[in-house]
Amino acid sequence: MRIKETEGVSASRKHLVFAYYVTGHGFGHATRVVEVVRNLILAGHDVHVVTGAPDFVFTSEVQSPRLFIRKVLLDCGAVQADALTVDRLASLEKYSETAVIPRKSILKTEVEWLNSIKADLVVSDVVPVACRAAADAGIRSVCVTNFSWDFIYAEYVMAAGQNHRSIIWQIAEDYSHCEFLIRLPGYCPMPAFRDVIDVPLVVRRVHKSRKEVRKELGIGEDVKLVILNFGGQPAGWKLKEEYLPSGWKCLVCGASDELPPNFIKLPKDAYTPDLIAASDCMLGKIGYGTVSEALAYKLPFVFVRRDYFNEEPFLRNMLEFYQGGVEMIRRDLLTGHWKPYLERAISLKPCYEGGVNGGEVAAHILQETAIGKNYASDKLSGARRLRDAIVLGYELQRVPGRDISIPEWYQTAEDELSLSTRSPPCISNESKSTVNLSTEDFEILHGNLQDLQDTVAFLKSLAELDTINDSERTSEKRYMRERKAAAGLFDWEEEIFVARAPGRLDVMGGIADYSGSLVLQMPIREACHVAVQKIHPSKHRLWKHTLARHNDKGQGSSPVLQIVSYGSELSNRAPTFDMDLSDFMDGDKPLSYEKAKKYFDKDPSQKWAAYVAGTILVLMTELGVRFEDSIGMLVCSAVPEGKGVSSSASVEVASMSAIAAAHGLSIEPRDLALLCQKVENHIVGAPCGVMDQMTSACGEANKLLAMICQPAEVLGLVEIPSHIRFWGIDSGIRHSVGGADYGSVRAGAFMGRKMIKSIASTMLSQSLPSSNGVNSYESEVDGVELLEAESTLDYLCNLSPHRFEAFYARNIPESIVGEAFSTKYGDHNDPVTVIDPKRIYGVRAPASHPIYENFRVKAFKALLTSSASDDQLTSLGELLYQCHYSYSACGLGSDGTDRLVQLVQEIQHSKTSKSEDGTLYGAKITGGGSGGTICVIGKNCLTSSRQILEIQQRYKDATGYLPLIIEDSSPGAGKFGHLRIRRRPNLKPS
Repeated sequence: MRIKETEGVSASRKHLVFAYYVTGHGFGHATRVVEVVRNLILAGHDVHVVTGAPDFVFTSEVQSPRLFIRKVLLDCGAVQADALTVDRLASLEKYSETAVIPRKSILKTEVEWLNSIKADLVVSDVVPVACRAAADAGIRSVCVTNFSWDFIYAEYVMAAGQNHRSIIWQIAEDYSHCEFLIRLPGYCPMPAFRDVIDVPLVVRRVHKSRKEVRKELGIGEDVKLVILNFGGQPAGWKLKEEYLPSGWKCLVCGASDELPPNFIKLPKDAYTPDLIAASDCMLGKIGYGTVSEALAYKLPFVFVRRDYFNEEPFLRNMLEFYQGGVEMIRRDLLTGHWKPYLERAISLKPCYEGGVNGGEVAAHILQETAIGKNYASDKLSGARRLRDAIVLGYELQRVPGRDISIPEWYQTAEDELSLSTRSPPCISNESKSTVNLSTEDFEILHGNLQDLQDTVAFLKSLAELDTINDSERTSEKRYMRERKAAAGLFDWEEEIFVARAPGRLDVMGGIADYSGSLVLQMPIREACHVAVQKIHPSKHRLWKHTLARHNDKGQGSSPVLQIVSYGSELSNRAPTFDMDLSDFMDGDKPLSYEKAKKYFDKDPSQKWAAYVAGTILVLMTELGVRFEDSIGMLVCSAVPEGKGVSSSASVEVASMSAIAAAHGLSIEPRDLALLCQKVENHIVGAPCGVMDQMTSACGEANKLLAMICQPAEVLGLVEIPSHIRFWGIDSGIRHSVGGADYGSVRAGAFMGRKMIKSIASTMLSQSLPSSNGVNSYESEVDGVELLEAESTLDYLCNLSPHRFEAFYARNIPESIVGEAFSTKYGDHNDPVTVIDPKRIYGVRAPASHPIYENFRVKAFKALLTSSASDDQLTSLGELLYQCHYSYSACGLGSDGTDRLVQLVQEIQHSKTSKSEDGTLYGAKITGGGSGGTICVIGKNCLTSSRQILEIQQRYKDATGYLPLIIEDSSPGAGKFGHLRIRRRPNLKPS
C-alpha cells in the first residue's frame, strides 16, 4: 500500500498515548523519530519516547509537556570500531548481552510500563523486543523503518558468528508480532513483515534560510561550504588545512580535536537541516538521515562507504538514482585528496522531487491505527510464515527479478540501464549472429572464441564501452558508475588481452583438499572474464582522483593500476580500485605478503581488489617480474559469489592469466594455479586449499579434474559418462572460506594430524627393543615401517581408514581448547590458520573426515569407469550422501543445504521415482560448506531435469528463495588460453 504525500495528520477526537521505541544505533533514527513525534503531539497526543539518545535530539525540535523521554536502551544496533567500521562479531555479542540474556526481565518490565502509561499503540524504530512486549501487553504495534535488524545481522552471522544464529530467528519472530510496517524510501528487504505501507521521506524541517545561517557563521556567499557529517571521526584521523581547495570552508559535526582555520567546529547540538541548507555539498557516511536530508534539500553528497552495514547499498543506489551522490574512496578521505570529489559534487544537479512529509503521513497512519483502523491484511501471521523461512541478509532477497521487495525506484533504474548485476547479460546459444558482431567489433589477433557465448557477450559489452560518448557518460540514469569508469579504462588504439576462467562444482573431495585428498572437480559454465591492457604511463588516462593524488605528490608519469569490477551495484563494494604500482615495492624488494594484506584490509569496500591486484604482487615476488607500464583491468564475473563454486578462484586465475598474456609470460596452468593460491592464502587471507584454482586453470569441459592435493598432482581428466549428469543447486546461504567455521575445522584437522603423529611416535618408541631385548609392541617389520611413516605423516589422507580406526580414532579427543593443545603439542603446523587459545576446536570429526573422504573419492572415481547400471548410480549417490553427513559432523552443514539434500532424498525414494526406475541418486554439500551449493548426481535425462526444477520450486515454497541451478560445463583457463584483440578502426566513433 502506498500513501500519497498529501495525506496529513489532523486533530483526533480522542486523546491517545503512544510508546515510541528508538533503536540505539546512531542519531539518524532519533532524528527521523522526532518528526513523527512532533506531528503526533501537534495532533494532541502524548508520546513516550524510549531511547538512549541525548535529550537535545528531541527537545531542540519539540518543546511540549506531551513529550516524555525514558532513557532505556533495549538494543545496540551495530557496534562501530570507528565512524566507518562495523565490528560484526562485537555487534552480535553486544546484542546478546543487551537484548538476549536479559530478555525475560526486559519483557516483564516493558509490559508493566506499557500498562502503567495506558499506551494505545506501540511504535518501534526498529527495536525488535518492543513488538513482542506490545503483544504480551495486548497492545497493537507498528514498525517505522527502512531496514530491520534481522536483515543487518544475518550477514554478520554468516561471516563472523555462526553461534549467534538464533539471534536472527528471535528478532524476525519479534517483528512478526507487529501489525504492519510503515516503510521509508531507500528500504532493504524485510521478510519478517507481512503488511507494508510506503510513505514519503521523513525529514526534519528547515528553520533558517541559507542566508541567515551563513550570516551567523560569518561566511559569505562567495565561499564554497561543505558539511562534514560522519557522526564521529574515523580512528586516528586528523584534519589538515590543505584538504580543502582554495575558497572552501568545512563545517565539522562532532569534532573532538582542534581544527585548522578553514574548518569550523560545530556544537554537538547544532541543528543539521539548517546547516545542510546553507552548504554547497556534504561529505560523510551514508545513513537514512544524511541521505534523506541531502535528497530533500537537493544537496550533493560525497560519501565514503561503511564496512559491513547492509542498509547502505540501498540508500546509495537511491542517492545515485536521483543524481545526488559522488563516491570517495576511503584512502583519499584519510589522506586529504578531496578536491576532485568536491568539484564533481558541486557540478551535480540532484533531481529528487518526491514527497518530504513522511513524518506527517506516518503520524496520521499511527493515529488512525491507535483509534482502531485496520491496515493489516488477512495473510498468515508473520510467525507462521517464518517457521521455515531462511533469513539470510545479503544474498537471500537480492537476486534480480526474483524479489518483489526490490524498491520500485531501483527496479526502474535497472530496467532503464538494461543491465543486470552480473555483466554482461547472457546471450542465448541460438544467437550465432552475435558471434559475427563480436568479430566485427574486434580483430582477433590471437586465440579462439571456442563457441563460448559468454565470451562473445563479454566482447560485445567491451565494444559498447567505446560507443559511450561524453554526453552519455554524464547521464547517471543510463549508465552505472562502473560502466562509466570502464569506458575510459582502455586506449582503443592498442591491443587488449582477454582471459577466461570458470568456477567449479565440487563433485567429491571438498574440504579434504588441504589434507592431501584425491578430489574430483567439474569446471562449470559460469566464468570470469578479465580484460587487460598495459599502457605507457605517459599515455594512461587517469581517473580524476588518481590524477589529483599524483599532482599533490608532484609525481610525473609513473605506473598506475586501475581496475573496474562489474557487479558492484547491489553489493557493498566499490566498483573501482586504483593504486600506484610503486606501492607494491618496499625499497628495492616487493612488498611482503603480510604488509600487502594489511594494505588491502584498510578499506573492506575495496578488499575485493586483493584477488585481482594480488596476482601482480605474487608475480613480482615469485617470478621476479617488474611492471614498468600502467595496467588497466576490467573484471566481469558471472560466477555467483558466496555460493561455494569458487568465484574467488575464477577471478584470480582469469586475472593472472590476462596479466601474464599481456606481459608475454608463459606460465603452465598448474603453476599458475599454485601462484593464485598464494594470492588467496597470503594476500586475501582465506585458508583455502588448491583444488579451486587448479580446476579453474586446468579443467576441461564435461570432464572431472582428478587431482591429489599433495600439493597439486593432476592425475588426469575423468570423462563424465554420457548417462550421468551433475547439477549444482544453490541454497541461498552465503558461503565463505574466510568464515570462522571453515578455518576452525581446518585447524582441527591439522591438530588431529599432530596428535596422530604424536601417538605414532609413542607407539614407535614402545615398539623398539628395550634394554632386556623385549618389544612391548608386538609387530612385524612392516608394522614398524608403518608407524615410522605415521609418526612423520605429511597429509592426513595418507593414513588409511583401517589404520585410523585400529590405532588412533579412540585416542583423538572430540574437541580441545586451543591453549591446551598448544601447551601439549606446540604448533599445529598449518601455515594459513592460527590457533586461538580461548577457542574450543573440534578435532575428531575434522581429522577423520579427510581420511574417509579420500577413500570415498577413490571409490567414486573407480565407479565412474564401471559399467552403467542402477547399482553404479546408487553407489555413487550413496558416496555423496556419506560425504554430506560427514561435513555436518564437522560443523560445516547448514539448514538450507540440509533441506535441499532432504528434497533430493524425498524425490529419489518417492513412488513416482521408483516407478520411473529412479533418476536422482545422491547429493552433498560442496566446497567449504556452511551454506553455498549442493552437488546432485542423477541420470542424464529429461525426467531428472524436471525433478531438479521440482526441487527448486519446493525449496522456494518452503523458504521464499528460488535457488540458482548450476548445470553444464566449460573449459578451464589453460584450455581457453587467451585472446589478443584490437578494435577495428572503421568502427571507432568519429
